[in-house]
Amino acid sequence: MLNFIYYPVSFILWCWHWVFGKVFGESSGFAWALAVIFLVFTLRAILFKPFVGQVRSMRKMQEFAPEMQKIKKKYPNDRQRQAQEMQKLQSEHGVNPLGGCLPMLVQIPVFIGLFHVLRSFKPGWGEVYFFDKQGVDSFVNAKLFGTNLSTFITMPSDQLAQYGTERLNVILLSVPLMIVASIATHFTARHSVARQNQAALDNPQTAIMNKLTLWIFPLGVLAGGFFFPVAILLYWLSNNAWTLGQQHFVYKRIDSEEEEKKATVVETRQALAPKPGAKPINPKKPAPGAKPANGAKRMPTAGPGGAPKASTDAANGNANTEIPGLTPGRSTSKKPGSKKRR
Repeated sequence: MLNFIYYPVSFILWCWHWVFGKVFGESSGFAWALAVIFLVFTLRAILFKPFVGQVRSMRKMQEFAPEMQKIKKKYPNDRQRQAQEMQKLQSEHGVNPLGGCLPMLVQIPVFIGLFHVLRSFKPGWGEVYFFDKQGVDSFVNAKLFGTNLSTFITMPSDQLAQYGTERLNVILLSVPLMIVASIATHFTARHSVARQNQAALDNPQTAIMNKLTLWIFPLGVLAGGFFFPVAILLYWLSNNAWTLGQQHFVYKRIDSEEEEKKATVVETRQALAPKPGAKPINPKKPAPGAKPANGAKRMPTAGPGGAPKASTDAANGNANTEIPGLTPGRSTSKKPGSKKRR
C-alpha cells in the first residue's frame, strides 16, 4: 500500500550500505548503523532549502503578529471573517503557513517507511524491497556492540533468540541512545523557542505548544525507546543532531543578513542627511544668483525702499525704463486729453 515510500527509503539505505560495506564489510554493524545515519542526512540535505523557507516564514509571521491580534479583536465572533483577513494579511507579506510544515510532514512518512523496512528484516526472509536475500541476511547477522539493529528492549525472548542477542546487550545499547536522543530533542525545541518574540510567547496556544515540544516530546522519545529497534533510535538521534546543528547555522546566517540590511539602511540615511552645520537646500526655491529655468518668467527685483527696480529706474530718469500704461516720452503728471481747471 505504501510502496511509494518503502522503495525510496530502502533504495537510499541500500546505497549507503553499499558504500560503507566496502569499508567495514557487508555484515558489519557499523556499516549498517552508518547507512541508517546517512539516510537521515540525505533526507535532511534534500529538505535544507524548505527548512530555510520555514525559518523565514516564521520570522515574518512574528513580525506581523500584532496585526493578527488586531484582526482577532476586531472580529471576535466572526471566525470566517478572521480567516479571510488572516489569509489576506499572509498574502500581503508573502507568508505560506503550510510551507513551514513541509520539513516536518515529509519526515513522518520516512520514519514510517524506515520502521517498516527494518521490521521486515527477519531471519529466514527473502527479498525486502531493494534488498535481496543476501542483503537481508547481512542485516540480520550484523551486530553493533553485540546487539542486532532490529532488536528492542521489550522484544519477546524467543525473537531475541532468533537474532542471537541477549536482552542485557540490548539494554546497554538502547538506554544510552534513548537518553541522548531525548536530551537532543529537548535542546532542539529549546533552541527554537528561544527565537520566538514576546508577542508569540504571550499567545496561549504558542505557550501550550512550547511545553509540548520542550517536555512532552522528549519524554515520548524516552518512553518509546523501550519499543523502538536500535536502528530507529539511531535514526532519531542523528535526526535531532542534524536539526540542532542546522538551526544554529541557519539562524546565524539569517541574523547576519538582517544585520547587514539594517547597516545598509543606516548608511543610506546618513548619506542623504545634511552635513552638520549645513542648511538644508529647498529644491523648490532657486539659489541666489541662479538663472531661471527655461520658459520661466523672471520676477522684478526690489529696489531701494522695497519698490520695484523698474520704478526706481524711472525715478532716476532712465529712458529705457517703461512703466505699464504709459507711452514713452509722455509726462506722468497729466493724462491725455485732460484740461486745466481755472
